[in-house]
Parts: sequence; structure tokens; C-alpha cells
Amino acid sequence: MSRFIDCRNYPSRNVHFTVAISADTKDELIEAVVQHGTKVHDYEDTLEFRENIKTELKRDPPLPNTFMCFLCQPCD
Repeated sequence: MSRFIDCRNYPSRNVHFTVAISADTKDELIEAVVQHGTKVHDYEDTLEFRENIKTELKRDPPLPNTFMCFLCQPCD
């Protein structure tokens, strides 16, 4: 089962994003979120940041039964 994290749940002071990131494995997702968080939201890649990410991962899709494109907008 894939896992996801939704940026809309974590407001950033410098950027407002409406992106959800998903992956088939926890490790894949953590790496993608770390890359996004450090490049877009200016987080530092620390053990604490990675541990916080792990606690926020969800198992259900962001919008059940809805295909999501790269920018997480429902497709018609």
C-alpha cells in the first residue's frame, strides 16, 4: 500500500504549496519529502526533521478513488 504526505497540512512561512507526495515505500517517501522540504521550504536535512516526517506519513491516498496528477489536482 502506498504512503503519502500532504504539504497543505504543514504551512510554510515562505511558500504555500498544495502538493501531496506519495511513494510505495516509507524510505522512498522520506527521501522525496526531505528533498522537497530542503529545496522548497528551506528545512535542514537533520535526524530530527526525518523523524518528524516519519510520524506524519499516512497510508491512505490523499483523495480516495481520485487520480492525482503531479501537482495534486484532481483530474476530470
